[in-house]
Amino acid sequence: MSYIGAENSPEAMTSSPGIANTRSNSRLPIDRQRAEFLRSCRARIKPPDLGLPVPQRKRTEGLRREDVAALSGVSVSWYTWLEQGRHMRVSDEVLERICHTFRLSEDERIYLFSLVQHRPPRLHRDAHFEAPPEIVRMINGVTAPAVVMNLRWDVLAWNPLNSTFFRDYGATPVSERNLVEILFTQASYYEDPVEFENMARRVLAKLRVDYSKSGDDPKFESLIRRLNTASPLFRRVWRTPEINVRSYGIHRFRHPRFGELAFEHTSYVPDGHPTVRVVICMPNDAATRQAVAQINAEIAGAG
Repeated sequence: MSYIGAENSPEAMTSSPGIANTRSNSRLPIDRQRAEFLRSCRARIKPPDLGLPVPQRKRTEGLRREDVAALSGVSVSWYTWLEQGRHMRVSDEVLERICHTFRLSEDERIYLFSLVQHRPPRLHRDAHFEAPPEIVRMINGVTAPAVVMNLRWDVLAWNPLNSTFFRDYGATPVSERNLVEILFTQASYYEDPVEFENMARRVLAKLRVDYSKSGDDPKFESLIRRLNTASPLFRRVWRTPEINVRSYGIHRFRHPRFGELAFEHTSYVPDGHPTVRVVICMPNDAATRQAVAQINAEIAGAG
């Protein structure tokens, strides 16, 4: 078995020379938690499940450290240090191989990355195409307009209030339900140029953050190319350095039935669904609150 990169040397992975000889009693609780988790992962897998022979003399259940090291492409000493909870710098590639060796679930993968790198793993390229059913149930129980999107801002689900006040995505082909593309390419959104540009800057400041999380997603790249071609405003604002990790703003517009309305929108990432965002629009003034209450009453009456 050949080993890849600096993971072949434990000393190369310590954060400083003195840490290499640090005794276990100086390690943090999270390091001990990492050690316990890796040992439990190793113990639950039987060697025959991975096509490995069962050793004749074996004091513990599951895989040996030597087995894990060989299957993950690292040295035995390096993996031993990792399992012992030593302070080490571990690359994404090697940690992903260890996740694969242990057949970790997505939740376990996120947990191991958090223990080792103190951050979630990089997001998978494939974004959601359907909204999780529990999230759909939640937005249908909300008494305000709400939508569910993925990182590319493809709209995955929406509630009846959103259909009334903003857009009924059921009337739009699935391939055309991208909120950013709708905002920048449909003339109805250009009634107030100043308000529209303010909105565009808020949207693109957040879109840049989502774009940075998406790696080399070819569909995201295709979306940016289409918008660069179709919208001079997008092309100009996209080149600015504005960044906003927080999706928030007040959206004012004229509704054909209720007149001038104002909604305050915020977004949330549900636990366990890092590529999904729920956007909820709360009425921001008395006229909007009255309009929302009226539609809620009509929906309740129809039900």
